[in-house]
Amino acid sequence: MASRSRGIGIPLEEVDGTPDYCNESVFRRNTLPPRTYYIPKDALSLNGQWDFHYASSPLAAPDPTAENGQNPADKHNAKYQWTTIQVPGHWQLQGHGIPHYTNVQYPFPVCPPFVPSENPTGTYRRSFFVPETRETNQLRLRFDGVDSAYHIWVNGVLIGYAQGSRNPSEFDVTEYINRDGPNELVVRVYQWSDGSYIEDQDQWWLSGIFRDVQLLAFPQTRIEDWFLRTDLDAEYKNGTLIAEIDVKTNSRSVIEVEVLDHNQDIVGCAEDWGFGSRKVMLRIPINNVDQWTAESPNLYTVRIEHVVNDSIVHRVNQRVGFRKVELKDGLICVNGKPVRFRGVNRHDHHPSFGRAVPLDFIRKDLLLMKRHNINALRCSHYPSHPKLLDIADELGLWVIDEADLECHGFYDAIARPLDIPEEVDYEERKKLTFGHAAKFTSDNPSWKAAYLDRMAQLIHRDKNHASVIIWSLGNEAFYGQNHKAMYELAKDIDPTRLVHYEGDPHAESADMFSYMYPSVERLISLAKTEGVRSDGTFEKPIVLCEYAHAMGNGPGWLEDYEEAFRAYPRLQGGFIWEWANHGLWKEDPDGKSYYAYGGDFGDVPNDGTFVMDGLLYSTHQPTPGLLELQKVYQPIEAELIDYSDVACKLRITNSYDFVSVNHLTATWKVESLMDTTSTILHSAGVMELPHILPRSSKNIELSLRRPLPLHLPMWLSVSFRLKSSTAWAKEGQEVAWAQFQLGSSRICYGSTFYLLRLTNRLPLRSESSGTLTIITGHNFTINFDKAKGYMTSWTTGGTPLLEPNPRTGAAIIPSFWRPPTDNDNSISLPYWKRFGVHAMTSQLRFFDVTATAAMVVITTKTFHSPPILSWGYLAHTIYKITDLGAMYISITLKPQSSDYVNTLPAHVPRVGFDLRLSRRLDAVKWFGLGPGESYPDKRTAQRLGIWSVDHVADLQTPYEVPQENGNRMGTRWVAIHEPQGTGLRAEAGYGDWSDNCERNFSFVATRHSAKALEEAKHPCDLVEEDATLLRLDAKVAGVGTAACGPGVREDLLVKVEEMKFSFVLEPLV
Repeated sequence: MASRSRGIGIPLEEVDGTPDYCNESVFRRNTLPPRTYYIPKDALSLNGQWDFHYASSPLAAPDPTAENGQNPADKHNAKYQWTTIQVPGHWQLQGHGIPHYTNVQYPFPVCPPFVPSENPTGTYRRSFFVPETRETNQLRLRFDGVDSAYHIWVNGVLIGYAQGSRNPSEFDVTEYINRDGPNELVVRVYQWSDGSYIEDQDQWWLSGIFRDVQLLAFPQTRIEDWFLRTDLDAEYKNGTLIAEIDVKTNSRSVIEVEVLDHNQDIVGCAEDWGFGSRKVMLRIPINNVDQWTAESPNLYTVRIEHVVNDSIVHRVNQRVGFRKVELKDGLICVNGKPVRFRGVNRHDHHPSFGRAVPLDFIRKDLLLMKRHNINALRCSHYPSHPKLLDIADELGLWVIDEADLECHGFYDAIARPLDIPEEVDYEERKKLTFGHAAKFTSDNPSWKAAYLDRMAQLIHRDKNHASVIIWSLGNEAFYGQNHKAMYELAKDIDPTRLVHYEGDPHAESADMFSYMYPSVERLISLAKTEGVRSDGTFEKPIVLCEYAHAMGNGPGWLEDYEEAFRAYPRLQGGFIWEWANHGLWKEDPDGKSYYAYGGDFGDVPNDGTFVMDGLLYSTHQPTPGLLELQKVYQPIEAELIDYSDVACKLRITNSYDFVSVNHLTATWKVESLMDTTSTILHSAGVMELPHILPRSSKNIELSLRRPLPLHLPMWLSVSFRLKSSTAWAKEGQEVAWAQFQLGSSRICYGSTFYLLRLTNRLPLRSESSGTLTIITGHNFTINFDKAKGYMTSWTTGGTPLLEPNPRTGAAIIPSFWRPPTDNDNSISLPYWKRFGVHAMTSQLRFFDVTATAAMVVITTKTFHSPPILSWGYLAHTIYKITDLGAMYISITLKPQSSDYVNTLPAHVPRVGFDLRLSRRLDAVKWFGLGPGESYPDKRTAQRLGIWSVDHVADLQTPYEVPQENGNRMGTRWVAIHEPQGTGLRAEAGYGDWSDNCERNFSFVATRHSAKALEEAKHPCDLVEEDATLLRLDAKVAGVGTAACGPGVREDLLVKVEEMKFSFVLEPLV
């Protein structure tokens, strides 16, 4: 039997007396040089179940050197309690310790490079056998991701140490391996290390071996590494493959390189003869090359063979895409053309496994991106799973690949003692703090080597991927000399790609200006001024590495940003923050289960819900925000130029950067959506799309099959879909759509009301009983409270339609409040509450009843105001009730303030009515925008139509942090009814509406009160009302992005000013 351990190993500490994990100069010991990601097909996976021991500190961890690492006594020694754990995985998600979320702040004292003495330590142990076929090979242990630092032992010998949680490490274990029997591998993982200071990346702090572990066997004569660069000629027509190959051998050998196209035909080849280990450089021309872009991801296969004595001793394949990245006329260009980034930021996240994300889950993410018109991905804020880039190459995505680096927490370490309010302008706060914060690590020479290592690891792992067109130096790590060194290193290793870093305000060490969350106004100003010469030219473009913070009910502003990108070519797009919520599935002892955020595990300090800020739910299903983004990002735009009763003229704009529209087909239809419950199709057909070059437009005329009745309101809908299946979607996938109104814009509001009044002559009765005014007619009763001026109930045919609110006693009442959104919480919510908008009360000032046999008119004046304060709305309301039970409600609202000083708020969340309906009214049908929710700055993705749901619950958007949701705008009418049909229908009234109101109103139907939504931490905490709550609104506020970015656009606020609007309510029987 071969010796179990011929090597002598290394000492536990590089510097005696200082743990490796508290020494910023020690981040790799005995690791192999970084190389391109390549796993041989015969690799031995060490994933699966391992023995595991969890200790509160390294000193309490088992000694891996005891009995050559096997240490059987530990299994029976009460001092060491071993259990099992799954690899890849995090120990906090497998019963050891707790997940901890912070956004910026460090969860430990800030004294780099030192870490807490209570440094949880996980010891992993497993055995393995070396397959016989690897007898003469070099053997390597590869770890693709371990958080945050670790030592490894093989057969009781300490082999090495590594940190850099999202970077791989390889160890040559050839001389330590027993090839004839079992081998014992022990990995001791430290939760905290000096590396934790530069891995503060707005995510859960989760520890352990969370990516693949493998035993790799390489022949002694081998291809060690390769860098395959591509270039294009001046016309971007012919290509050149530049192959740089590291060869290991002790003999004379040949390196043969072949380039194969998608048909596996050889289109180019070259070879190099030489002796011994060497670096081979080959150039292979390829004529009329099929270029790689995110829109046309054409891939070639490069086959590299190492031949000795006419025998192939080592062969590797690498997919490449021919493309050229450069700055041209101050713009980021690929293959000579400027590109527009329609991108997102993506963390590695799974709701059950944390950052141990299965590959099929990653592929699903990227497929969703492509299907929602996303063309760019920023790997925030570290290298993603290494196989993600294979998928990006295949599907077509522009990638910013980012170094595993962020130290944002130093900001709090500086800013809090200075007591800088968060309300202070961000640019001003940066001036006060960033220079000092950089001194900890980014501008500290003792950390230079660690910074450079993270850059080198990133580039070497991912250098052969066509999708990666930009390297990033990290995120929110301030700016210092170490970033300058990283930039120089990146350009030295790979001069073919551009470099990004947002923290460099003057783009000294970056090839572009990059910003986070500027307002549209500031963004346009930057485009005009930042780095602009007197003649208007500039050297570098602008990108938004983060914008449109997608937290909860949001983001707003998407179309505004897109308009700025279209108007100013220097603005080359951006990346939404962020792709998905990071909720972790949690099941409490009391039976409640939910997706947890900061603080739910008892983690202190924490940043709460800020980890729930994605376009996807934690399950990675789309939120309404992603659907909105899909519409805003669509690559085809249609504009209605003109129309008649027999034809429509459209202008079609191709917003792709590289491809025409030949891969799409277009269909169209013209239909009426009248004041009925059905649609009328007038004409439909297939539109023949002409050849439209990228970034250009053409006009198309649609010939209608029959003349249109232009005296009616009609809508033209156009849909652009894939002609054939692609790698990312099936034939028929919709990539763009448009909808236009034709014909009359007049809607006969209130027509039903007049029809009822004129065709029914049954008499009405009005009588008083105590404080009640009771109106009865044919099969209905409506009650008003004379003392308060409210309607309190409405019953039709024995079925209650409206019922009193237990708190106010009103069945319908003017209202200005709604639950807050995440975007309201920082600014708007405290503002509204300061003015008591959430606590409005009502005082009766006037009540009058006028009755005839055909109609009862009730006139009220009420004053709606909060306690303590001296402002409110004077509401003049007129209720007209017909003899068949229909009701017309018109209201004029006049804000009133103190006579001595203006005490009015500038804006409120909404203006409209709250109605309390019987719970039996559960099905909903409406004519308006749908099928999903819509708000003034988040409505683009919704289409006008007649929509329906069987249950009110189906109208709710299940945000993982409960908040305002489910508003539907552009409503002409809405009906809520029992399954049998009895219910209530509402439409805009026929009377005057003030210009500051929206006659195509908004509605919300829900079972959750505003109070319940505001107070619930999770959906499982929501308590339903025993009623259906209906909001009918003349105006609602936008949602904005104020959780991190600009708030609601000024014109989309609900200003406190005089308003007039009306509704018609009628029973459905």
